[in-house]
Amino acid sequence: MKLFRRGESDTTDATAVTTADASAEAAGSAAAATATAGKGRPTPRRRDAEARRRGPVAPAPMTSKEARARRKANRGSRADRREAAAERRAAAQDRRERMLAGEDKYLLPRDRGPVRAHVRDIVDARRNLVGLFMPMALVLILSMFAAPGLQTIVTLAMLVMMAFMIVEGVFLGRIINNRVRERYPDTTDTGFKLGWYAFVRASQIRKMRAPKPRLSPGDPV
Repeated sequence: MKLFRRGESDTTDATAVTTADASAEAAGSAAAATATAGKGRPTPRRRDAEARRRGPVAPAPMTSKEARARRKANRGSRADRREAAAERRAAAQDRRERMLAGEDKYLLPRDRGPVRAHVRDIVDARRNLVGLFMPMALVLILSMFAAPGLQTIVTLAMLVMMAFMIVEGVFLGRIINNRVRERYPDTTDTGFKLGWYAFVRASQIRKMRAPKPRLSPGDPV
């Protein structure tokens, strides 16, 4: 009797498992059918969706003449092109004026920040001997072409000028770094990089410096 009951129990368990599996499959099929019925259509591909948003695409031109005509039509009329060019020039001129005025938003990355502005003020408020290098070098080169016999003298004079430039550049770099540390003790923008930035600005002719100088020689910084 025990063996008979055990077999009957096993059969009942197997039947229950089979019924549970069938119920799960039916529930899954019903959920899938519900999702399909709710959506009603397959998910479109990305390329097809973008094509529908852009609208119909014109066929490719068959000849070069047709391609030129299409480019001309896309550019618009001559008046429109002139107006667009004038707007671009005006915008570029406005950006340049703001950059020369020293607005931080329009400056090059090397010129941005209060530290670099302070360095420019220090350089612009001094009379730097290194600023005479470019005009003096031009005069010496022209004199060398005018009188070839002076080539040795001109070469010696240029070497002397370069020696003075190096000495003044080292002196200017030390001044710049010391004063920047006093004004901005937490800055990491010091050392050779900052000294070189000051040296390059000092070697430029004053009217050609960008951004334009805010101080005159002798003004307090």
